[in-house]
This record gives sequence, structure tokens and C-alpha cells, in this order.
Amino acid sequence: MRGIVTKSTGSWYQVKDDNGNSYECRIKGKFRTHGIKTTNPIAVGDIVDFELEPGQDSGVITQLEPRRNYIIRRSVNLSKQTQIIGANLDQAILVVTLASPPTSTGFIDRFLVTAEAYSIPAILVFNKLDLFSDEGLEILAEYMDLYENLGYPCYAVSALKGEHIEELRQLLKDKTTLVSGHSGVGKSTLINAIVPGLELKTGIISEWSDKGKHTTTFAEMIDLPFGGQLIDTPGIRELGIVDIEPQELSHYYPEMRKLLNQCKFHNCRHINEPGCAVLAGLESGEIEPSRYESYISIYNNENNRN
Repeated sequence: MRGIVTKSTGSWYQVKDDNGNSYECRIKGKFRTHGIKTTNPIAVGDIVDFELEPGQDSGVITQLEPRRNYIIRRSVNLSKQTQIIGANLDQAILVVTLASPPTSTGFIDRFLVTAEAYSIPAILVFNKLDLFSDEGLEILAEYMDLYENLGYPCYAVSALKGEHIEELRQLLKDKTTLVSGHSGVGKSTLINAIVPGLELKTGIISEWSDKGKHTTTFAEMIDLPFGGQLIDTPGIRELGIVDIEPQELSHYYPEMRKLLNQCKFHNCRHINEPGCAVLAGLESGEIEPSRYESYISIYNNENNRN
């Protein structure tokens, strides 16, 4: 039998077959994906072959079909474990908040680099529009200008008030979309607004740390009533980059990519080399300083928790 993984709790996976029937499945024996060492050999969105256990409603996953793409992250704590947070995606949304809790440009850029590396169109959704002061709206406009000029669609919404939710529905229609972001940015509230009646659990922001508490504890694929699927993922505090070589990194920055053939040296690192077109772009204002800072941070493999 063949199906798609719609939920992962760590040891058990929910698999939906082509007829829409769901089965609780486990992994057969020592199951490892080729060339990828992760904490979860199977991820939501994976296509798998499985067989039912004799006399049981549960099944055993026997094979993983090749993935079209995936989003992967490394924990920056001591374990340095990697985790695939969703596979076979048409697009990925990062839910961003500028306060309560703040999402740094470093975190945004790490997400965008990961999406670029696996050819996944990325979209930024700025939530909690209802909390913005006039000054906050000006900062929001700066963020949106920066990323829209780089080619990333940006949307400003209020999940709580239901503002601009219809635009997101049109964006999600008939596509498989991963939704990610820090804990506390309002992913569950946003999904509840997009799919009324779903009633995902929502949490509160911890006042002393200004960080969200995890309310989604496992990844799950949600069928959208207007067509398409949405993969809801647990909030992530950190997003370490996986399997991107330093010399490849500039290729995943669109504003750098278009300058690479203008550098004096073909193996330019864009750090201190003479005749570097990227450094010239930074000097002229063509490249935003925050983007270059995140490039250097990733290049040096710094553990960026933001």
C-alpha cells in the first residue's frame, strides 16, 4: 500500500492512503534514509509504502519514496541533531512577529537560505498587525520592502482580528504549504483563522522571557476545505543550517547570486577579497547590511539562536 504521512509523533506516524483512509504506522526495523542522518527518518509530507500488520488496523512503513524537496534544521544545542520539518512542499511560509516575541532578520535569513537551497518558494507572513504602533508600522514597512525587493512575497495580517486572512487562503489554495516560525508568533491562531472550526490549541507568551510556549507538539498535515494541505509544525527557537557548504552559500542569497560572475576571483568568499562585487554592492547600498551580516554568521557557522 502507498500513502502520505500526515502526522508524526516521533515513534508513530499517521499515513493516509490514496482512498483517504488513515492508518497508524511504525517504522520497520532499522529504517534509515539514504545519506541523511536525522532524528526523524520519516517526516510529514513523505510518500511511503506500508503494509498492514496481520489482524491489525495498524501498519508498518517499509519504504520511503524519493523526496522532491524538504526543509531541514539543525538544533544549535549540544546534541547538534538535525530534523526534517516537512517534505514534498510547494511552498513554505515563515510566520514573523516584530515583537511578542521578536523574530530577528538573522532567523528569517536562515529560513530563506534553507528554502533557497532546496528550491522551495518562501513567503513571509508578518502577524499581530493589531499590536502595531505607528512606529511599529514604519519598521514593518522597512522589513517588507527589504524582502519584497529580494523577490519574497510578504503579507501583513492579524490572525486574532482576522485581517487579510482571505489573501492567505488564495495563496494556500491547492498547494502543500509548510508553516513555520518561533513559538508564540501565532501559527495556531493563524491556522484557526484560515480554517474556522479547526480549533487548534493556542498558547500565551511568557511575560518574563517574551518567548512563546510550544502549543503544537508534533507536525501535522491539515486538509484545507478550499483545496490543498497545510503542514503545521512545532515552534522552533533556533534554525541551524544543514548541508550547505560555505562556498555555496552566496548562491542562496538572490541579491548576491546576480553579482557572483562580476567578482575578480571565481572562488571569492565575499569577505575581504579585492575586486569583490558583493562587497562593492554592500558599499553602494545594493546589498542590505543585515543580509550581509547573516551571510557572515552562517558562513562562519556561528550558533545563531535568534
